[in-house]
Amino acid sequence: MLQPPPAPETPPVSRAGLAQGVAAYALWGLLPLYFALLRGVDAGEIVATRILWSLVLLAVLIAALRRWPRLRVAMASPRTLLMLSASALLIAVNWLVYIWAVLNHHVLEGSLGYFLNPLINVLLGVLVLRERLDRVQAAAVGLAALGVLVLAVGAGAGLWISLVLAVSFGLYGLVRKLAPVDSIEGLTIETAILAPVAGLYLLWLGERVAFGEELTLSLLLALAGVVTAVPLLLFAAAAKRLRYSTLGLLQYLAPTMQFLLAIFVFGEHMTRAHLVCFVLIWSGLALYAGRGTWEARRRRLPA
Repeated sequence: MLQPPPAPETPPVSRAGLAQGVAAYALWGLLPLYFALLRGVDAGEIVATRILWSLVLLAVLIAALRRWPRLRVAMASPRTLLMLSASALLIAVNWLVYIWAVLNHHVLEGSLGYFLNPLINVLLGVLVLRERLDRVQAAAVGLAALGVLVLAVGAGAGLWISLVLAVSFGLYGLVRKLAPVDSIEGLTIETAILAPVAGLYLLWLGERVAFGEELTLSLLLALAGVVTAVPLLLFAAAAKRLRYSTLGLLQYLAPTMQFLLAIFVFGEHMTRAHLVCFVLIWSGLALYAGRGTWEARRRRLPA
């Protein structure tokens, strides 16, 4: 009688990928503080400015690292260009909705979107990439899902913000993981695809453009290139090194930081549903992390 093949062992976590993922989500967790300084500026202008200044920064990086040959190879592939066009559209939608949410005092709804996002990633990892979850991992995800469900029920009219953010970034991460291109080249091509639209939007705004009106505000808008490119580069690099389901659970760092900023810095109201969600999600993360620690110790035992 034929025996079924053994299930593949879960690969060890990449330390470099883990460090890159943590850094990316920590920077994203602090983004509300940056965007709060730009209140009064049109959300579309902020997105357009992010795109154009990011392109300048990335061009400098490409030149400094002598990556022009790799960039040309990536741009010569129709499949790669198609995938990066899709990821560019997804990240532009994500940026626009999130910035609008912060500027209009919906940081809590934005944090809910990024609480939902890791669950979308886990779902995509299982359904599309055929990744497997053991019982402990499934239980951890279940606790997090229950917490998000509690918060979603109490989210009210702002739930659309959360859903758009979760789905758009979840699909963005999946496309970038599958696209056969390195992080710097991929982000450069994405940004170049979006740049003409960004330039046309700024031309349409005309005299309503805030850039150039005030030195401090102009510097903050110019900084958008760094604020945009650095965490995206870290995220793209981490996505190549980590299992997608692991990356999904790691993403709870950013929304937790945003959640705390919404309550303690921006003074948004925390309901009982928010509190229950917070406890359930971190319980799930503790379970997942505990399982990972036990697995790492088991691997270190003498064979």
